[in-house]
Amino acid sequence: MVLYSIIGFLLVLYACLLFYYRSAWQRIPLFRPRQQASISISVLIPARNEAANIGRLLDSLQQQDYPAEQYEIIVIDDHSTDDTAALAAQYAGVHVIRLQEDDINSYKKKALEQGVASAKGQLIVTTDADCVAGKYWLSTIAAFQQQTNAAFIVAPVSIEAGKPLVEQFQALDFMILQGITGASVQQGVHSMCNGANMAYLRDVFYEVNGYSGIDHIASGDDMLLMHKIWQRYPDRIGYLSSPDVIIKTAPVHSWRAFFNQRIRWASKASFYDDKRIIAVLALVYLLNLSLPVLLVAGFFCPMYWVAALVLLIAKALAEYPFVYSVARFFKTPVGLLKFLFLQPLHIGYTVIAGFLGVVGGYEWKGRRVR
Repeated sequence: MVLYSIIGFLLVLYACLLFYYRSAWQRIPLFRPRQQASISISVLIPARNEAANIGRLLDSLQQQDYPAEQYEIIVIDDHSTDDTAALAAQYAGVHVIRLQEDDINSYKKKALEQGVASAKGQLIVTTDADCVAGKYWLSTIAAFQQQTNAAFIVAPVSIEAGKPLVEQFQALDFMILQGITGASVQQGVHSMCNGANMAYLRDVFYEVNGYSGIDHIASGDDMLLMHKIWQRYPDRIGYLSSPDVIIKTAPVHSWRAFFNQRIRWASKASFYDDKRIIAVLALVYLLNLSLPVLLVAGFFCPMYWVAALVLLIAKALAEYPFVYSVARFFKTPVGLLKFLFLQPLHIGYTVIAGFLGVVGGYEWKGRRVR
């Protein structure tokens, strides 16, 4: 009975949290530019072995409706062993920098730091080499910054999923994270963002000393920097809600790559200074852990298996209204039956990736990281 009470309490808290997120997400106003902006922009693209992808991104960046003289594109090549740098250098106006540092733990932070140092724009916009941007991406970000005076801008990202289950699953999981990100920024309750689509003022980057103090952490080039800026300017963090700024990114194509990616994301959790998000992560992890606990307990008392099924359905029903609301923005319908079917997979990966993100290591871009 004690186990039932604990899990029931966690489920109630979780349901309240999801209601809170859904309410916050629905209050985010769609942004509409009132006038053309004029701020200068530097687009930073850290890249390692992205020869197969970077062309699509650079093509989309050269088709922006923002005045060409008002933005620059900087690709920072992170010791690629393929033709990434050579391909990027073929594009007119694209500045390619080669990362010189080696034997460090956070190559991406060092690449971005070097990119900011070379940037001429007032507004730094970051994305990843396996992404693609819409025509109005930069003009909308620029207008948002000038209309809101934001020091840090969080913008939406979606995964272009194919038919394989691993791609469908990660697209759904990522969309949920994007919804939580938007709701969190809207309410000012967590420092959440994604480096594939964010922006910040160059001067502010230096005001908070960039990645100093967090440069030893392999991951967290996005959220940890955001938190530093939030500490300095808590009222100048903005979420840009507009279909025109959704960055589309490629999925990983194997379960191993997916787990490595999610373990990498989870690895920064223990370094958060933002205690608000740690409490939420603990609640989510403990609730997900409850299912395998009930399944193991069922070998001693079969009624625990019934409780596990009830928990699975109750958790899905608590999440679905929020997921449905977010899916409408991304124009990605999610059926309830499909959502229920993917629940065990989602719970299993959350438990495993969360644990390994704290105690284990992972492989990323051909490197073993701890």
